Amino acid sequence: MERVILHSDANCFYASVEMLHRPEYRTKPMAVGGDPGARHGIVLTANYIAKRAGVKTGQALWEAKQACPDIIFVPPRMDLYLRFTQMMREMYQEYTDRIEPFGCDESWLDVTESCSLKGDGIKIANELNRRVREELGITVSVGVSFNKIFAKLGSDYKKPDAVTTMLRDEYRKKIWPLPATDLLYVGRRTGKKLLKLGITTIGGLAQTDERILEQHFGKIGLVLWTFANGLDTTPVRREDAHAVIKSIGNSLTTPRDLLNDEDVKMVLYLLSESVASRLRKHGFRARTVEVSVRDNGLFSFTRQHKISFSTCSASEIAEEAFRIFRANYTWQQPIRSIGVRGCDLVTEQYMEQLTLFTDAERREKEERAERAVDDLRRRFGYYSVQRGLMLKDGALSHVNAEEDHTVHPVGYLYDL
Repeated sequence: MERVILHSDANCFYASVEMLHRPEYRTKPMAVGGDPGARHGIVLTANYIAKRAGVKTGQALWEAKQACPDIIFVPPRMDLYLRFTQMMREMYQEYTDRIEPFGCDESWLDVTESCSLKGDGIKIANELNRRVREELGITVSVGVSFNKIFAKLGSDYKKPDAVTTMLRDEYRKKIWPLPATDLLYVGRRTGKKLLKLGITTIGGLAQTDERILEQHFGKIGLVLWTFANGLDTTPVRREDAHAVIKSIGNSLTTPRDLLNDEDVKMVLYLLSESVASRLRKHGFRARTVEVSVRDNGLFSFTRQHKISFSTCSASEIAEEAFRIFRANYTWQQPIRSIGVRGCDLVTEQYMEQLTLFTDAERREKEERAERAVDDLRRRFGYYSVQRGLMLKDGALSHVNAEEDHTVHPVGYLYDL
């Protein structure tokens, strides 16, 4: 049976979510990214009005401003975007359990086994396209093909809000005339090397002797030739319990220099509470804890350690972070900045084997207590509940780390 692979790509994802929540931006050039007040950062995504004016993803904010003087910059809200990612993922799960994320806004779906119940790939793609638009208020472009590479080319072929097929009897007509740089994993440097060989299109790449490509690019040359000829057989990975983002973390330049272990412990608990709260909010657990430290002599280091059991407990994260800190810092200088991150994330459905010495009941009670604190802080404010440890220093404890968080999305592959 011929495989049926879809690639769903949310159009201008971050900007679309922002325009959904701020309708006044729908008719104006707008971009998400950076810190316009501090005049630094880059464009993460822009709406189509800004794109037509010449704004591009990855541009510095000042470059985007030159291209489009009327552009409005909006700071990113990763928590909000991840909620939409999860909602799209839940929708995809109604059609298949073979869902492979490619960042926050893109996913491959293998619907081969679903066609007998849901209809052919084109029908499923059109249904997903319609449902995302009507149920979530944003749009996706969906490619339909017999492999992952061509399905992604299909989702890129026509935007926004479109369904494009790249089937076996039509890919030469549609795909081969496209620039070689449109092929997945052909970055700018690889594109320049291909250009030196006189290869400007995907069809030209497909028709080049693979031995020449191997000579100039090594094994990756053979991979690109395989992709261009529609011979990719890479499976869509079955959805598992791994999270769609890599880590959730906070770092803080402290109100005063930290002078001893007690100061550090207080700040680590502040940061860990923020990290743990966000993990619980999005249904994640961390399997690795990372600590970063910078002293006032500008010496810095980052260390991490894999913990025995996945956790979303502030106490467990803070205790592990403090252990990592004490094992790696000898107080040559006071500390100016410190950070905590939960890494190697899994979802709440992740299964793991406990040991005979694990007090599972105690861990569950602690988690319920921390969720109750989350609820109280949502209702009455962050400072309505604080640990007794925070009473030791008002300057250090009067920081709401959760308002200045960092969420690290899945990274894309870079130029080959």
